[in-house]
Amino acid sequence: MSSSSAAPRRSGKAAAPAGRPPMREGLVAAAFRLFLERGYERTTVDDIVALAGVGRRSFFRYFPSKEDVVFPDHERCLTDMTAYLAGSPAGTEPVRRVCDAARLVLRMYAENPSFSVQRYRLTKQVPGLRAYELSVVWRYERALAAYLRGRFAGSADGTLRADVIAAAVVAAHNNALRSWLRSGGTADANTTADHALGCVQSAFGEPQAPPRGLDSGDLVIVVARRDAPLWRVVREVESALGRD
Repeated sequence: MSSSSAAPRRSGKAAAPAGRPPMREGLVAAAFRLFLERGYERTTVDDIVALAGVGRRSFFRYFPSKEDVVFPDHERCLTDMTAYLAGSPAGTEPVRRVCDAARLVLRMYAENPSFSVQRYRLTKQVPGLRAYELSVVWRYERALAAYLRGRFAGSADGTLRADVIAAAVVAAHNNALRSWLRSGGTADANTTADHALGCVQSAFGEPQAPPRGLDSGDLVIVVARRDAPLWRVVREVESALGRD
């Protein structure tokens, strides 16, 4: 996360001049500007650092390779997701937890829609980037599976269930993400994710228990169209309760 605070840094490093982005963000911005103008393959690390006004050592301090500058936030996001799973409270329903963990990844994309859409279009054009992206997705899936294996340890087919559910969560997340990206980042990412991950929850998760003090016989569910007159909805409720 970035901060707009003007307080001096305790590290002793000089702050970036006013109006100039931090070096890491500046390198990403320079890289994508060149990728869009020249194409990914024709852009070199030397081109990127020249435009950013820094040296090669500065580039490799932040990014091990040119591919990494295309996916600058995934290491942070993977760390955050792993910590989120490790910090699960006792008794947490595991499938719901991994679905919520996947939402952290989608949130990372949604924080900067224009950049995410640019990256999506670039990745579609460059086979090497698609392969790199698949390796990143695999790491997310392994983190989800590791958490689930721990939760299902000792149960029949625990490892199999963990791997299948982790793959399903990733597939649902990617379906929602691609739908959002194809909209140009204008669709409601949360609604799309809720629908996709809800399918996983319905298929593999434990049903939610009714509120304490209630059993299924105490619950009445009425389905109505959004534009239905209120009087009609009330009549349906009364009918269901036997009060008509």
